[in-house]
Amino acid sequence: MATTYLSRTPASTTNQQIFTFSTWFKFSDVSATYNNIASFGASSITDGVCYIDINSSKQLEIFMRASGTEYKSITTQLFRDVSAWYHIVIAVDTTQATSTNRTKVYVNGSQVSAFSTQNAVPQSTNLLVNTSGSENRIGASRDSGGTIGNYLNGSLAHTHFIDGTAYDADTFGETDATTGIWKPKTAPSVTYGTNGFFLKFENSGAFGTDSSGNANNFTVNGTMTQNIDTPSNVFATLNPLSGTGIGSYTNGNNRVVGVSGNWTTAPSTLAVSSGKYYCEAKAQHTSLMVGILDIDQMVTNNFQGTKSNGWGYEVTGTLWNNGNPTTSWGATYTTGDIIGIAMDLDNNKLYFSKNGVWQNSADPSAGTGGISITADKTYYFAMSPVDSTSSVIETNFGNGYFGTTAVSSAENPDDGIGIFEYDVPTGYRALCTKSINAEEYD
Repeated sequence: MATTYLSRTPASTTNQQIFTFSTWFKFSDVSATYNNIASFGASSITDGVCYIDINSSKQLEIFMRASGTEYKSITTQLFRDVSAWYHIVIAVDTTQATSTNRTKVYVNGSQVSAFSTQNAVPQSTNLLVNTSGSENRIGASRDSGGTIGNYLNGSLAHTHFIDGTAYDADTFGETDATTGIWKPKTAPSVTYGTNGFFLKFENSGAFGTDSSGNANNFTVNGTMTQNIDTPSNVFATLNPLSGTGIGSYTNGNNRVVGVSGNWTTAPSTLAVSSGKYYCEAKAQHTSLMVGILDIDQMVTNNFQGTKSNGWGYEVTGTLWNNGNPTTSWGATYTTGDIIGIAMDLDNNKLYFSKNGVWQNSADPSAGTGGISITADKTYYFAMSPVDSTSSVIETNFGNGYFGTTAVSSAENPDDGIGIFEYDVPTGYRALCTKSINAEEYD
């Protein structure tokens, strides 16, 4: 969401003691001081507010301020996985006699019992939640001066707010009988109350649309980009936890910027050892390289190094492997060109295209030509900007965007999962959990 957030100001004061907040979130920036998921209350943090965020120590923090006193519940659990969707439920009922029952926290279906800090709100405290004139914010909060900030750098899905009832996690999610994975209930049975809302984020022209039936619609502040990456199907992105010597990651970790003095590589969050997968990379500089690397090289990841199980296609048209260049291997490319990467781990072949044209007379759909790669390895897609802060690579692992710009052609793989600029070779899939599961279990 970057510097984008949603806002709504309730018109009436309702239940200030009992509420539930439930959402799925996936954050991108592990270096951020705060990733604010939601905040409710007054114009500044000192006036009285409730907010939910991932703090600088990567813990889930529920902060409430009432009558000048701060109350916090901070988990010992850390949230550092940029490839995962997390489900959280915060159920607040200040009327409870037992202090630890006044704020209940659930993560991926399980109630949290371990907190580094847990200061209970006094019994029957009124909070500045569900208060007329006190703004609700999704993806941001206000500081002591009233300035909006601490934006969520990430994505949200299935965001519910319940006015007047404290629900547990089973209301909003369930365990998949086949995989054992916690998954969302897309239409939970709840009573939303007057100020309750349900944000599905399914309408790209009106992200703030309330689907609870209350018409408590939110205003979009900034520019929000729709993402087909969901809790039910996680797409690969670039991985800031593994790439070394990289300047910065933005746009949901699908855009990477180089840094002076380093030419190393940003790997994808997902890696595979079998099947056929396709992705696209858009060059935004005149010096960079894209390709695949063996998962064993996630730390010393450099196409120009001495590792044998890595292949990179450079803007000069050079193919790199094992520190050795093959010059004039393919066409040169430059800013604005889109490179397709087709990885066939069933037949141990690799293919590159430039703007839809497969290089070196290869054809991945027919299985002809291509680069022979080492068998029985696990590979990830990898992007390598040159040692310059001007070097930028934008990736599309199937979400249908380069940066914040949607692809124009909207081509789909055979299984229909993923959106790409150019025609996807026959039999190739987007690198996402549904496609990987289909490859492994079909």
